[in-house]
Amino acid sequence: MLHVHYWPTPNGKKITIFLEEAGLEYRIVPCNIGRGDQFQPSYLALNPNHRMPVLVDDAPIDGGPPIAIFESGAILLYLAEKSGQFWAKDLRGRYEITQWVVWQAANQGPKTGELGHFLRLGDKQGDQSYALRRFGDEVNRLYGVLNNRLYDRRYLAGADYTIADIISYPWVVHWKTQKQDLEEFKYVKRWFDELSERPGVKRGLAAGADFAEDFSKLPPEEIERRTKLLYNQRALPTPS
Repeated sequence: MLHVHYWPTPNGKKITIFLEEAGLEYRIVPCNIGRGDQFQPSYLALNPNHRMPVLVDDAPIDGGPPIAIFESGAILLYLAEKSGQFWAKDLRGRYEITQWVVWQAANQGPKTGELGHFLRLGDKQGDQSYALRRFGDEVNRLYGVLNNRLYDRRYLAGADYTIADIISYPWVVHWKTQKQDLEEFKYVKRWFDELSERPGVKRGLAAGADFAEDFSKLPPEEIERRTKLLYNQRALPTPS
């Protein structure tokens, strides 16, 4: 059985989209990152970076004991290798896919995430105009990278739908809240519209829809606790 420690964010949805597309049986283990579940000792034993998602496979292909994998890009590479789906058999094809998986994990995800942070922050910490311009421009540049990649091919790695598309798609879903105009990027829009109609993508996006919390309705002391826990994080101490 595949166990996915999950919360319905773009990084989590990458994994549920793959699993739904591949038709693999899996179990969701809720990891409420707003509450701070990712800092629990049991979770840190699986992911020392205290982030979500984590995959635990009870039946890895080497026949050994269960294996735990963190980082969404690494999880998708593992699942693609294990299942043989949305992957390539030849060396050049695999690295055509892999470079776009790494591009997403190193560029699209982090820069879009930073933009989202400053957009949500507003003026609570003073003037954010430089940060908004800096990350807004960078996210726009990255949409341009996708657009130029897709203008002469159907999918990011070429003619076939792969984990390169699966990993990048969830971060385009919220293009409006990112203050981007998808009409500016017609090849991205064509790709996005096609993927949005795939049944497996729809199911993967819907996973955990009932997990949502209304932060504003939490008790004031819980809001204060979460704010202290989640903002301005610094290094965790080494276990004694």
